[in-house]
Amino acid sequence: KQFRETLKEIEESKPDAVVLIDYPGFNLRLARALGKQSPHQKIIYYISPQVWAWNRGRIEQMARFLDLVLCIFPFEADLYNQSGLRAVFVGHPMIERLRAQKINIERDPNLLGLFPGSRLREVRKIFPVMLESVRQLQKQTRNMRFEVAAASAELARKMTEMLDQRPPDRQVIEIKVGETAAIMQRAFAGIVASGSATLEAAYFQLPFVLIYKVAWPTYLAGRLVVKVKYLGMPNVLADKEVVPEFIQHRAKPSSIIQAVRRLIENAHARERMISEFDTIAGKLGESGASEKAARAIIEEIHAKIDMKRVN
Repeated sequence: KQFRETLKEIEESKPDAVVLIDYPGFNLRLARALGKQSPHQKIIYYISPQVWAWNRGRIEQMARFLDLVLCIFPFEADLYNQSGLRAVFVGHPMIERLRAQKINIERDPNLLGLFPGSRLREVRKIFPVMLESVRQLQKQTRNMRFEVAAASAELARKMTEMLDQRPPDRQVIEIKVGETAAIMQRAFAGIVASGSATLEAAYFQLPFVLIYKVAWPTYLAGRLVVKVKYLGMPNVLADKEVVPEFIQHRAKPSSIIQAVRRLIENAHARERMISEFDTIAGKLGESGASEKAARAIIEEIHAKIDMKRVN
């Protein structure tokens, strides 16, 4: 119903261009339908689907019904243009938000940041692994404290319930809502769930390890379609393992803690990772991604209007 209503509204309003943002399941289908319904209408995609990860063959199909893709990663634009789909790199919109959240603070050598994700489903899988890692790390380094970044008050409540089942851990672990950026800047190292938080941690130069854990059917299905060497975007952008990845059955607390201790105790390992983060952050572009995207959209519309005049 929503799809048909959207299609009808676009047909009735007759815009010069339609800008589709993210949400590929809905938007790729909509773009295909719009291409048939209004073949002369400009269709622009902002924050493109990650087809480079699961099906590069779809790029040529997308080129049949998309006029322009506005990319947030530089390698996406190169890949699309090589495949015949016109694309422009505009930069990552999160840079503006993160820059505004920068604070002047020294890192606490006894503080480890925990970032278990923003969805309840992933928190349920990943937070217990983090708690067991904390328990083991406490045995080895008594002075460590831990701060957990909760994406919402609801997630904080759920994590508190999980934490209350482990009374000894409660004394050294604090759950904080809405303080992800601050924790990333004051912690000495971190354990981060795979997702956009890994790019945020890289931007704030927090040495960290990555965890990914889902239900086994989900993992096995993903293995069949995902075609990239690395899961974390910092590693994808660097095209090498800058951040240790602990995926599914490899997400064992003993292995995670060994990697975390290396980042805490080995100054050379810390400095090397932070140096790599500088390069990775540079690939996300400068601030002003939204303005560049808007400018590219306006230029595309003007090009269409100019073409009409010529014809």
